[in-house]
Amino acid sequence: MNDVFPPFLSVACSCIASMLKRNKANFRLRWLKKQFLYIRVGDEDNGSEESMKMPSVKYQRGEMVMGRWPGSSLYYEVKVLGYDTKSQLYTVIYKDGTELELKEQDIRNIAGFQTRSRSRSRSRSPGRRRSRSRSPARTTRRSSSRTAAAVAAAAIMESAPSSRRDAKLKDTLEVRLSPLQQTSAAENNSNNKHEKKEENNTANKVNEFESKVEAEPELNQGRYNLRRRKEDGDAKPVETKPEQLEEKDAKVAAAAPANLSTPLDFGGKIGAYFWLLFLPAWVLFVVLQGDLEDPSLVNFPPPLPPLEEFWDAQALGFVILWVLLQALLYILPFGKLSEGMPLSSGERLKYRTNGFFAITVSALAAAAAVYLGVDLTYIHSHFLQLATATFLISVLLSAYLYVHSCYAEPAQLALGGNSGNVVYDFFKGRELNPRIKNFDLKFFCEMRPGLIGWCLINFAMALAEMKEQRLDAPSYSMILVNLFQLLYVVDGLWNEEAILTTMDLMHDGFGFMLAFGDLVWVPFTYTLQAYYLVSHPNPLSLPAVGAIITLKLVGFYIFRKSNSEKNAFRRNPSDPKLSHLKTIPTATGKSLLVSGWWGVVRHPNYLGDLIMALAWSLPCGFSHLLPWYYMIYFIILLVHRDSRDMSECRRKYGSAWDEYCRTVRYRIIPRVY
Repeated sequence: MNDVFPPFLSVACSCIASMLKRNKANFRLRWLKKQFLYIRVGDEDNGSEESMKMPSVKYQRGEMVMGRWPGSSLYYEVKVLGYDTKSQLYTVIYKDGTELELKEQDIRNIAGFQTRSRSRSRSRSPGRRRSRSRSPARTTRRSSSRTAAAVAAAAIMESAPSSRRDAKLKDTLEVRLSPLQQTSAAENNSNNKHEKKEENNTANKVNEFESKVEAEPELNQGRYNLRRRKEDGDAKPVETKPEQLEEKDAKVAAAAPANLSTPLDFGGKIGAYFWLLFLPAWVLFVVLQGDLEDPSLVNFPPPLPPLEEFWDAQALGFVILWVLLQALLYILPFGKLSEGMPLSSGERLKYRTNGFFAITVSALAAAAAVYLGVDLTYIHSHFLQLATATFLISVLLSAYLYVHSCYAEPAQLALGGNSGNVVYDFFKGRELNPRIKNFDLKFFCEMRPGLIGWCLINFAMALAEMKEQRLDAPSYSMILVNLFQLLYVVDGLWNEEAILTTMDLMHDGFGFMLAFGDLVWVPFTYTLQAYYLVSHPNPLSLPAVGAIITLKLVGFYIFRKSNSEKNAFRRNPSDPKLSHLKTIPTATGKSLLVSGWWGVVRHPNYLGDLIMALAWSLPCGFSHLLPWYYMIYFIILLVHRDSRDMSECRRKYGSAWDEYCRTVRYRIIPRVY
């Protein structure tokens, strides 16, 4: 019996030891799961539990960490500048100098980005591995954050137990398990950049661990704060709702949804009511002033004519035929098929840029009409009726655009025109690029009926001046106004591709504001100089003509050179022809021009525009204020646009924009403004 007992005891002890070892492993696994769930519960309770286990300030001042760029899934190396206990936000600075305030969940320990699980295939060739020098702006293949956490846990379970290992285990759980809070697969892509090889047994433990540990989804609200610095005051943080991103790499580049909250322009919702009433009333006022013997912008509004004088069926038919002619010329397969700037989805729309062809055909048609005896002075005598007919068409078009936008995809809506208020959205425009098949309505209205119609009206006013003043040829003043404005329009149509990089095409929705502006405001207010000269001639001497022409050419040179410089840089910043230009890099990956014309003032194209506007008004003299309306209006317009650009660029580029403003001090006029 005693001889049998020692072997039995040995076997029993061996079994007990094996059971203890297995139980110890199971206990360690349960402990890992408990710690994971403990951290999760602490997060969901707004940090009440987490504050008991973790220090109140996780990242210290001066520490280098990885910060998530707002609105994207990309992480960049940043330096912690401080922590605000009241707002619970970390102030961090990126390498380009941009300072932002981020929440703790948007910050990761650098150590978490330096270990990567083994590639999915054991036979993956070295040539297929990702390069370490890959740009952080480019996305990599998808990986699971649970896999990263499991790799860390499996590696720790494999090591010998000690107090030091336990401490490392807790640190690893706090750092490596935190990406499990991200529900979007796109946010995990950036972690793949720092992958390292792992052993086969580690990969097996990962699969075993993943089958046992399940992560619960979390609602990520208030993900980041766009408040730039504490010096900005006590402004409330601008928080955004979580984006539901697809797991496909093609969707990673998608921008924020169109219903993201943005500041309302033009006085907001109340301002929309005002502008809807004021803009048509103002056009009516200046048109009626032009017929007065003493036209002035400071005069009391003249009495309204009878209602029947506003309407003329022939005028409406003329406007409809003109729009149809321009639409036909637009769709003809002449000219270049140009690509627009990338949309939020990465798509580039195509545009038929044949505006120069359109104005050439329109000029030939006008000349043929005069040759055939058509009286184009009808445009001058029925100016009010034509303006009324065009206004009705713009209202109908705006209503169609609003209804059409209700059936558009969310990604097709403009960021600033999707406020939820019907009147404001009708005015500002909800859809960014409304189209009927390949016919782009916004691009067509921007460049065709109103812009070419502006030149046609000026030509008709020159004929009306000759008829009314009994002249054999138009006056010098009328010739200068016609030639200056014709040059401006022809230049715009010759460089039609450049408009694809402007604010109107890239950011603004197409609604009443642009429809009315393109079809009514441009052709019936920009022609006021020619309309004024028909009844109020202003003789000019040859020296005065020479001085005005010189002023016009200077303004045109500044306008064209600066716009060409900007357009070329936006389309291809790496063009060798632009290598001499100095720039300021930004965290968005784009750069800001600080040399050439854009190093003189922030908006040199606006400066050229203002000089040309002055040259358009000088031929009319100083007897009345009405012909100077365009100059006054343009100053107000450009100052407002400058303020919009300033606020948008400061939000977009952060501290890089402040550096740009310190480098280029003046906005439009050197040493003045």
